[in-house]
Amino acid sequence: MALSRAAYASRSKLLRPLTTSPSSTSSSLCRSFSSATDDQTVLSIETSVPFTGHKIDPPSRTVETTPKELMGFFTDMVLMRRMEISADSLYKAKLIRGFCHLYDGQEAVAVGMEAAITKKDAIITAYRDHCTFLGRGGTLLETFSELMGRTPGCSKGKGGSMHFYKKENGFYGGHGIVGAQVPLGIGISFAQKYNKEGTVTFASYGDGAANQGQLFEALNIAALWDLPAILVCENNHYGMGTAEWRAAKSPAYYKRGDYVPGLKVDGMDVLAVKQACKFAKEYVLQNGPIILEMDTYRYHGHSMSDPGSTYRTRDEISGVRQERDPIERVRKLILSHELASEKDLKDIEKNARKEVDEAVAQAKESPMPDPSEMFTNVYVKGYGVEAFGPDKKEMRAVLP
Repeated sequence: MALSRAAYASRSKLLRPLTTSPSSTSSSLCRSFSSATDDQTVLSIETSVPFTGHKIDPPSRTVETTPKELMGFFTDMVLMRRMEISADSLYKAKLIRGFCHLYDGQEAVAVGMEAAITKKDAIITAYRDHCTFLGRGGTLLETFSELMGRTPGCSKGKGGSMHFYKKENGFYGGHGIVGAQVPLGIGISFAQKYNKEGTVTFASYGDGAANQGQLFEALNIAALWDLPAILVCENNHYGMGTAEWRAAKSPAYYKRGDYVPGLKVDGMDVLAVKQACKFAKEYVLQNGPIILEMDTYRYHGHSMSDPGSTYRTRDEISGVRQERDPIERVRKLILSHELASEKDLKDIEKNARKEVDEAVAQAKESPMPDPSEMFTNVYVKGYGVEAFGPDKKEMRAVLP
């Protein structure tokens, strides 16, 4: 990347608690994760590689940003990385049960996307959803509580790793069935157009879901009706343990829409993701759907039950870390243009570790859901199974 102008500006909304007291620990655990900037210094940065378009002229490689936004990108991705590493430890300690799919390595996609849109726009994704939830305004306490099945979780501890949700901020999950979120995302975009909201939906899926028939059926409807839908293929190159070239005759996923335009993006470059998502939002509001293929990489295996080293070499993983890591790219950019010192960045990393550790500790102390909660949010209100008795632990069916 080449930076045309540089200016220092400290950025630390993510590090401040929401209250006025600088020592408020609990509020820092509950405050939202976000990264808007107001610094007026405009920087022009060139993306790492050019965009490649399918039936569309790609956007410019030159991206406008600010020192404050760059510091924000670094801070946000560091916190996401630390959160996922802690989730790994909690899973191995058997404090997280069931399935758990980690996002470390892919943070630039979640952070860059948020930089280009608003919370009125919608995002729906698959089960690798922790960092997307955090980017949508979720908190560390909600995240770890949900992972450990505790009541402060975003789904009240009943959804677990694969079912994060924050409707008020336009985040519709978190879905455990491969590819099933794409038709739902097209439905959300239909509602947006029907209601003339002027907003868009990002429906994310992995390369492992890219051959699903339901994806193409949904894309067909979106194209017929010119819906404001952006299909985002997060291509981390392995569907579970299967390399893309073994599963797809054509792994150029941005071209798979045929009649629908597509764009290939370096998903390890947060500024490239921001530029592509900004471009895509403007496009679909006028023309209908587009496909974005984010060329990215996951460091962990497919899930915590997958060591991630039986179908790829350790040299491959370390090579990506050294050459393309999204956090290190932003770190080098910040340091080379003196936007912050090495110590400043180390302090941000230390603070992220502290925030995560405090959130984990608080989540561990939080209660499990009451047994009566097992049957809530299943049936329409007024039907289903109710708890009764002095201790509310006896169940009674109330069905139509």
